[in-house]
Parts: sequence; structure tokens; C-alpha cells
Amino acid sequence: MRATVAIFEVLISTEMETVIAATIKIFTTSVIRYFLLAGIPFILFYLLFPRKNSQRKIQQRLAAKKDFLREVWYSMTSTLVFTIISVIVLLTPVRNITQLYTNINDYPIWYIGVSLVLTLIVHDTYFYWMHRIMHHPALFKRTHLVHHQSTNPSPWTSYSFHVLEAIVEGGVLLVITIIMPLHPLTVLLFTITGFIINVYGHLGYELMPRWYRHTWAFEVFNTSVHHNLHHSKFKGNYGLYFRVWDRLMGTEHPDYVKEYDKVQARRFPETAAI
Repeated sequence: MRATVAIFEVLISTEMETVIAATIKIFTTSVIRYFLLAGIPFILFYLLFPRKNSQRKIQQRLAAKKDFLREVWYSMTSTLVFTIISVIVLLTPVRNITQLYTNINDYPIWYIGVSLVLTLIVHDTYFYWMHRIMHHPALFKRTHLVHHQSTNPSPWTSYSFHVLEAIVEGGVLLVITIIMPLHPLTVLLFTITGFIINVYGHLGYELMPRWYRHTWAFEVFNTSVHHNLHHSKFKGNYGLYFRVWDRLMGTEHPDYVKEYDKVQARRFPETAAI
């Protein structure tokens, strides 16, 4: 009996060591990713070349240093929350209710790309409705207000959430792994791709070329102006990657296209009348 108990304790101890080691690894990697993917654009646009990119700036005023520090602090707490959710989904019995698969040959290689696109579509839907709910007066002041303290967002704003909102935000990982087969590589690509788009949305500068305005993509995908307007006006433009839900539900800010055109006219004055 004692031998059985001892073996059980060793197994539990080993599993705990594995979970702790994985938590540290995922958190460290996520922190490095945050400072690289948010930090490099911040250095380029806010520190090294702000004058050169001044015409790209959506809001001409500048955020304060205290805003950047606040955003980084909340982003670190959000990163810890996302790490814990990842560990729960990947390394606990919760994984048994997901459709995660480890053998990459279980599905065609092209499915990695297809499933990545599907995760972004699902995430956009999840985010749109979650985001609208977070704007309910009963929840806004208690949770989402932390993110909206950044009325003039920067790359650091991307993960600046109240801890409760971070839990809900991170919950999408459980959703996507339950509803569709996903390889861990797809999950990794999803987190990186989503974060890069998130940084662009909070960049505070518009990067799209002048010809983009007259393409089908402009009608479907969000721009930095799109999400920046949400931060400055607090209402409308709830979508993350796409304009689709906002346009279907009538929640796209009525000034969006006008504001986008205003920024682009400042960047390309020679084509403003086209």
C-alpha cells in the first residue's frame, strides 16, 4: 500500500514539474514575442521615425509615457492569463475534450493553412460578440474600461486588458480547439498571426497603400483607422479582423470611411481628389 502511494506521489510530482516547466516556458516565450512584435513597431514609429511617419499618424496628439507603462503592465498580466489557459488546454485532462492532434500526417499538410484561416474567422465572430457584451454598462466599468483607458492606442495596447477580460479573451483557445481539429503548429500560427494583426490595429498609424481603398479587401478587412476610431469614439467597430459583423449588425461607425479617407488624403495629397 505504501509503495502504491509512493508511486502515485512520484507521478503527481512529475506531472506538476512538467506543468510548471511548461508554464514558465510558454510565459517566457509569450513575453519575448510581445516585446518583439509590439516593441519593434513602437521603436520604429514612436521613437526613431515619428516625423517621417507623421502623415500616417491617425490621431495627431501623442500618448504619454505613463500610458505606455500602464499598457505594458496590464499586458503582462494578460500574458500570464493566456499562458495559464494554454497550459490548461494543452497539458491537463481538458485536452481530452478538444480535437488537438499531434501527428501532423493525420490531416493533409494543406489543412494547416485552411485551419488557420478558420481559426481567424471563428475568433473574429467570438471577439465581435464578446466585445459588444463587454461594452454593456454593467460590464464596461468593471472590465473593458482598462483597455479603453488607451484612447490613443499604441502597439503596447494590444494585450492591455483587465484580468477578467483576459480570461474571456483567452477562452477562444478552448473554443477553437473543441470545434475543429487543430495541430499545435496551427495554434502557434494562430496566436502569432492574431497578435500581429492586433498590433496593426492598435498601431496608431495607417499603413495601407493608396490603392487599397478601391479593392474588395477594403470592404472585408479592418484597418488601423477602423479600430483606432473605436478607441477614440468608444462605440462601433467591434470587429477584430473583418468588417463583416459590424456591417451586418449595423455597428460600424458612420465616420469610418470618411476618417480613413482623411488619413489617406494627408498621406497622398496628390490623389485626394481621385
